[in-house]
Amino acid sequence: MEKLYTEAHDELEKGNYTRAVKLYELLKSRFPYGRFAQQAQMDSAYAHYLDEEQELALADIELFEKQYPNHPESDYMLYLKGLVLFNQDQSFMNKFSAQDWSERDPTANRRAYQTFAELIQRYPQSRYVADATDRMTKIVHALGGHEMSVARYYMERGAYVAAANRAKNVVTGFQNTEFVEEALAMMMSAYEKMNQTTLSNDAKRVLESNYPNSKYLKNGWVNPNKSP
Repeated sequence: MEKLYTEAHDELEKGNYTRAVKLYELLKSRFPYGRFAQQAQMDSAYAHYLDEEQELALADIELFEKQYPNHPESDYMLYLKGLVLFNQDQSFMNKFSAQDWSERDPTANRRAYQTFAELIQRYPQSRYVADATDRMTKIVHALGGHEMSVARYYMERGAYVAAANRAKNVVTGFQNTEFVEEALAMMMSAYEKMNQTTLSNDAKRVLESNYPNSKYLKNGWVNPNKSP
């Protein structure tokens, strides 16, 4: 049993993920109980994660959680689940600095956020809490960016009610992101387009109060992603 596990782990270390998973499966079928079987299940999930096989990784994690709900490394498996969801868009991993967060799948982002939040709540002393917290901050930024991207789409097409509502979501739900200034400007312009003078002025006052030097105060909202 130990020899088989060592061989599988060596394959994992070498990056031979498919071979490693096969050996882990063989180990679990021959020796379904004990610490080596448990570790094989954990390593199999990690191998699938490294091999960009997200669904298989999630299936391994779910099975582990059912089989060993009180395992001492349950925090690690929950953290790994968050990583799988966080990194579902592998192009993001390959272009970390260039990737537009607003283009990422908001469903995966929300699931990742919920998973990291569960980790922090259940295992506040876990060594993975700090990284999970940092990733949650990035996810909030991503979700705010996605909401702003949808708002721009509606605004560009003259769907001012939908644009104003989306922008309001950014202001109320993503206060600590960089998108609030633009969202307030969009609300100001969208309400003006709809002849909602009071609402437009309200948005402008909030914009002036929080961003007195905002470029939007003079000319109203313009899409920042469009070339002049």
